[in-house]
Amino acid sequence: MRTSSFFAALTLGVVIVSCSSDDNADSSASVAITGDNSTTVSSDDAQVVAAGQPFTGERCVANKNAGTITFLTGFDYAAASSIVDVIVADTAGYYNDLCLDVEIRPGFSSENYAQVGAGNAQFASGGSFSEVVSFSAANNGKLVAVTVEGRCAMDTLIVKSGEASELSEIAESTIGVKGQLPPSIDVMLRGEGLIAGEDFDTVPLDGFDPLAHIALPSIVGLPGWKSNEVGALEREGVGIQLFDPLDFGVPGSFGVIFTSIEFVEEHPTAAQDFVRATMRGLADAVSDPGAAASAAVKLITSNGNPNSLSPEGEVWRWETEAALIMKGTPEDLGLGVPDVELLQAEIDAYSAVGLFGDSTPVATDYIASLSAGVYDTMATVIWPA
Repeated sequence: MRTSSFFAALTLGVVIVSCSSDDNADSSASVAITGDNSTTVSSDDAQVVAAGQPFTGERCVANKNAGTITFLTGFDYAAASSIVDVIVADTAGYYNDLCLDVEIRPGFSSENYAQVGAGNAQFASGGSFSEVVSFSAANNGKLVAVTVEGRCAMDTLIVKSGEASELSEIAESTIGVKGQLPPSIDVMLRGEGLIAGEDFDTVPLDGFDPLAHIALPSIVGLPGWKSNEVGALEREGVGIQLFDPLDFGVPGSFGVIFTSIEFVEEHPTAAQDFVRATMRGLADAVSDPGAAASAAVKLITSNGNPNSLSPEGEVWRWETEAALIMKGTPEDLGLGVPDVELLQAEIDAYSAVGLFGDSTPVATDYIASLSAGVYDTMATVIWPA
């Protein structure tokens, strides 16, 4: 069952695409800047997208004028949220149906922000909403999330079996980290009175092999993704104990697709229809996880599989993430529609551990409200004939 809530009213700082009074249609045309990241959108009946009706020639021309739309994945062609949905949409021809020329390229989440900010790509996969906000600040606030598919942190703390039955037992031990503690894990531990460098230590880990990491005698455990490291360890029969930030009331997100404000302003219909096609791809992917993972594996193989991803691992990855997406999304809300309340709670929580320096960003300054406009009142993607 889907469980979270959503506030549909988006305020200053949101790129708003208006909907017509018809529940099965949306319209959008030119976008005009009225303030810092604030926009107004004029309606044009010639560009309305109505369910079951032909895609208008005017909108098709506007979309073609956007040229090639480059999408950067977050990690190779992994069957992960904000990647697999784009792969499925492209494989099904959904972008072509909306007169969009989309090119998918393998990327890496933390490197994608500068590429989109510089205009070298138009859309990309991000690790979390907080990550988008943090990197957007480094790009003068030019980046905005268009979809947020997961409504919890993907990170979990993986502890060796028998080492700790309660989180408080992590005290005076050592946790292995890749770079630094993920914000969600940091917030969870602080909530139990455990501060890195004071109540426990951290040491850097080399590489990305969780089997090698968990075998290190010097650490009690490590952060990992619920859809990646956890599965790799369980498939090898390694006993582990998980401490999930969600169980400790720590907010988070995953499966974010972002773009630049400039692209939305210059090509509003193309931006919205990219989201429309991608969200239809997401619906297909959660309906048939096996087929979606298979489409991703084909691209992984054709790209030489530089990260040694396994077919069984990708199936497990997407089945896990698809289940989390469906569990976290209310039944009356379209998949991927940003939940402003939850995203602000995420920012507030992570501000407490210094992720954004001395400031606490406003979530709506980093959201382009395109996904809400592609759904009807039944949370179904509005699709032309």
